[in-house]
Amino acid sequence: MTDKPSPQDRLVAAGFGAGWAIVPRLPERLTAWGFRVAADRLWRRRGTSVLRLEANLARVKGTSPDDPAVRALSRDGMRSYFRYFHEVFRLPSMPTREIVSRMHVTGDQQIYDNLARGRGVVLALPHMGNWDLAGAWFARTGHPFTTVAERLKPESLFHRYTAFREGLGMEVLPLTGGDGHTFGVLSQRLRAGLPVALPAERDLTARGIEVQFFGETTRMPAGPGLLAVHTGAALIPAILYFQGRDWGLQFHEEIAVPAEGTRKEKVATVTQGLAGVFEKGIAEHPEDWHMLQRLWLEDLEPRG
Repeated sequence: MTDKPSPQDRLVAAGFGAGWAIVPRLPERLTAWGFRVAADRLWRRRGTSVLRLEANLARVKGTSPDDPAVRALSRDGMRSYFRYFHEVFRLPSMPTREIVSRMHVTGDQQIYDNLARGRGVVLALPHMGNWDLAGAWFARTGHPFTTVAERLKPESLFHRYTAFREGLGMEVLPLTGGDGHTFGVLSQRLRAGLPVALPAERDLTARGIEVQFFGETTRMPAGPGLLAVHTGAALIPAILYFQGRDWGLQFHEEIAVPAEGTRKEKVATVTQGLAGVFEKGIAEHPEDWHMLQRLWLEDLEPRG
């Protein structure tokens, strides 16, 4: 039995439905301007999400949230975040040739080489740029893949978002609330030599791997590293960002699984390796890191 959606949940779901129905029918320049205005308006209100974004960006920059440079960066960050949603609403009607021509990709040959040998690939990504556009590019260039999705509220929005991503060529498994076989299905896909893509810098289970990230401790999901250790798949981090009107996608070198150590130790090592790559990518494109939630343990847990 599912909880009855709140009026706010129903409003959010209706807004997404309207976005997918209306935004593609209007001139792109007009809708882009509207989303930018909305981002600036929300930024000026200095609500909880904006203050959290500024606190997170302050850690990235090694300064105080009160630093004027962080305040300016958070404005760019909100514009980037709203650009993501604007593009999501337009994406189902976006021609494949446009996605391919405007996606600037580096480091992808290692993915194709692994897949050609029948070796699965775990693509691990932070919440940056436009994940869905990158997924559409990968699927529409002949590489459909499997991913997981956080269960959104209300349930109707989760199903709508799942259908949207499946329409782009992804197989979408629920992170929670499914049949409990998500890890097993992902392992099967990887052992069959197929790709899997997973968000990898925010732990939603409170059972993640502790890592050092921008000089402080946080938890990152164990899944990407555990799948690589468990199946022998290549673990490849990816960084996404906006590049003018286009999109950038950089695949970094495979994070090698250590030959020695327990499974727990190996997963911890490769997860810390992911954290290091994510640090570099976020530091280079901090405005495109869409982290409006608490992340570091110091923020999540009371200090004793």
